[in-house]
Amino acid sequence: MSRAMHKSVQTALESLGVKLPLAGFTIGDQSLAGKGDSIAVHSPIDGKMLAELTAVDESQFDEAVEAASEAFRSWRVVPAPVRGEFVRQFGQRLRAHKESLATLVTWEAGKIYQESLGEVQEMIDICDFAVGLSRQLYGNTMASERPGHRLAEQWHPLGPVGVISAFNFPVAVWAWNATIAWVCGNPVIWKPSEKTPLTAIACQALFAQTLADSNEVPPGISSLVVGKADIGQKLASSPALPLVSATGSVPMGRAVAQTVAARLGRSLLELGGNNGMVVAPTADLELAVRSITFSAVGTCGQRCTSLRRLIVHQSIADQLRDRLLEVFAKLPIGDPNEKRTLVGPLIDQRAVQAMSAALADAKKQGGIVHGGERVTDGVPTGGVYVRPALVEIAADAPILQQETFAPI
Repeated sequence: MSRAMHKSVQTALESLGVKLPLAGFTIGDQSLAGKGDSIAVHSPIDGKMLAELTAVDESQFDEAVEAASEAFRSWRVVPAPVRGEFVRQFGQRLRAHKESLATLVTWEAGKIYQESLGEVQEMIDICDFAVGLSRQLYGNTMASERPGHRLAEQWHPLGPVGVISAFNFPVAVWAWNATIAWVCGNPVIWKPSEKTPLTAIACQALFAQTLADSNEVPPGISSLVVGKADIGQKLASSPALPLVSATGSVPMGRAVAQTVAARLGRSLLELGGNNGMVVAPTADLELAVRSITFSAVGTCGQRCTSLRRLIVHQSIADQLRDRLLEVFAKLPIGDPNEKRTLVGPLIDQRAVQAMSAALADAKKQGGIVHGGERVTDGVPTGGVYVRPALVEIAADAPILQQETFAPI
């Protein structure tokens, strides 16, 4: 762990029950150091190293798969409502540690604290949903041509599920997948983004605490394998994982889909987005400005759901542009831990370079760029802060067909 770790991060980890040294490999309540390469975790807030841990190697990944396969044999026959009860208990633990986990999300992913609280709340909400679902795994009954007989439909668990998550939603995406998989009788192996492993380790710590209170849950239903692309490739290619759920870029999703399909597995992909909004001449411009701003600059534009294309009727285009420029110029940019901040940092220097390249392409394609510059005053030193950009450009410009993944 970094000696320079901010006290609030250390306090959050302790509150969440994370033990030192940090373990990049967990199976249930057993945590071990990885045997692979070292991974340094930096905060986008100030660029300082939060922690250093080791990734898993291929042999440890195989251990996780073996543990999940073994757990599946017993977990699949546990009644679904009993599986749901475990998820309910896990949700209660999330409620008790909501603020600490949100603090960790903010420091590691750079989200403003209110957004981080919202992400943890999404975890709690999906737990509640999954608990209800555990009593709704219905099957149809159908008439048979045989007298006195009916046909019955019954759902069966798939088997161990692989989950690959991204940095921008470091905990919610895993929870969306894991809680539903658990109530359906499936163990989960989680490979988080190597940019945000601390939040994943914290979630596994909360899982282990919930596990300690239950006698009917095999530890192998939840494993964590921190690693880089090679571990993601192992996960996608493993024949022991009939389903792989991956969140990330379109190129990543394409690679995962091809690898999984080659072994006739199934994949769930949540990839990029290039969302548009149409503003009609009768629109409430005050409401439109608020909606556009939140959608475009939330999470500093690093969401697949971020607004990227604004199509405005020509009769109100100048008026709306001027209002947006006024709002963008006054947006509170800075430390995401501060209540006044609405725009936190980009995740790292590569994200800044990608944003700069996108704005340069927009200019080459005839666009007029407003904003988009680096912000250095009034923000933590070492962080990556930018002013959200507004670009006026022709509707057929090639840049409009690309996901910029920045506040543009």
